[in-house]
Amino acid sequence: MSMLAPLRLLREPWNASEGNQSNATAGAGGAWCQGLDIPNELFLTLGLVSLVENLLVVAAILKNRNLHSPTYYFICCLAVSDMLVSVSNLAKTLFMLLMEHGVLVIRASIVRHMDNVIDMLICGSVVSSLSFLGVIAVDRYITIFYALRYHSIMTLQRAVVTMASVWLASTVSSTVLITYYRNNAILLCLIGFFLFMLVLMLVLYIHMFALACHPVRSISSQQKQPTIYRTSSLKGAVTLTILLGVFFICWGPFFFHLILIVTCPTNPFCTCFFSYFNLFLILIICNSVVDPLIYAFRSQELRRTLREVVLCSW
Repeated sequence: MSMLAPLRLLREPWNASEGNQSNATAGAGGAWCQGLDIPNELFLTLGLVSLVENLLVVAAILKNRNLHSPTYYFICCLAVSDMLVSVSNLAKTLFMLLMEHGVLVIRASIVRHMDNVIDMLICGSVVSSLSFLGVIAVDRYITIFYALRYHSIMTLQRAVVTMASVWLASTVSSTVLITYYRNNAILLCLIGFFLFMLVLMLVLYIHMFALACHPVRSISSQQKQPTIYRTSSLKGAVTLTILLGVFFICWGPFFFHLILIVTCPTNPFCTCFFSYFNLFLILIICNSVVDPLIYAFRSQELRRTLREVVLCSW
């Protein structure tokens, strides 16, 4: 019977037969290329933890009017992206557990359709997470370097248009990816987008911290900006840099997996790397778990509101 598998369409090269895959795996290193047998219960637990954490972040931002700003709206959208990862992972894991124990019997054609829908959610969360990290970096850059003009540059209307554009682009791109996943050009576009966002964010953060390290050319001397405000902005940049680092540590192996699918689909060592795909999925879910913890510990206002939300829930 056909079984659900997380991101089945991107798990291995579509044009490599199962026999060739097994032979290449055997020749690449034996036991080292058998991959990791990660229990479904671990996927389920991490998904639940991530879902609860991100729901609390969204609730805190919606509850506190002091957090009703473009920056926190973008962070809220990032939390929603993480929730998409959690919900899609929970749905697929629950179906896998029910099918494995014989509680749920579904036709193979329906299983394939479910795979496509859930994989589309996961791929959409990849694009939206990358996009909102880039948007947040640009927003923080404007906050630091154009503080006096920030509210005229990043208006609420522009923020809404930006968020809507990101969600629309994420939906369309994920649909195209799942529909034409056999086309290497589609994977190359996804990899290229990942590299573009990486370069963009690195350039912005390097510029921010380079200027902050030169007192003579400091922002306060250029724009007479209050020290407290400048310190808060730089603290936000540190927070987002940590988020960026965590994101690429967690998502990097997945995108490297995609690069290998395009460049060396039948190479024995590449095939060996493919066998650890479940580990890459665990890292992706861990990113969704870690992000809310960084928000809570780095933002005093958000931490206080989170405490109020938790106490009210009890």
